[in-house]
Amino acid sequence: MDYKDRIISDPNIMLGKPVIKGTRVTVELILKKLSEGMSNNELLSVYPSLTEQDIYAALAFSADILSQEELLAS
Repeated sequence: MDYKDRIISDPNIMLGKPVIKGTRVTVELILKKLSEGMSNNELLSVYPSLTEQDIYAALAFSADILSQEELLAS
């Protein structure tokens, strides 16, 4: 999944948090709702501007960000 066409970060939208393009729905919100047990269908029902591909893009974005994180050993 190439999320780069679906997720943007603009300082004028939601304080620059990554959002689904064309919405004010943050990647953080999508992940939080999924972690609370909300299904894809429930998420799409509550946020009708989203598509299933947007949800997958949020997951891919998060995985990519985490894969770039460096851990420092103490």
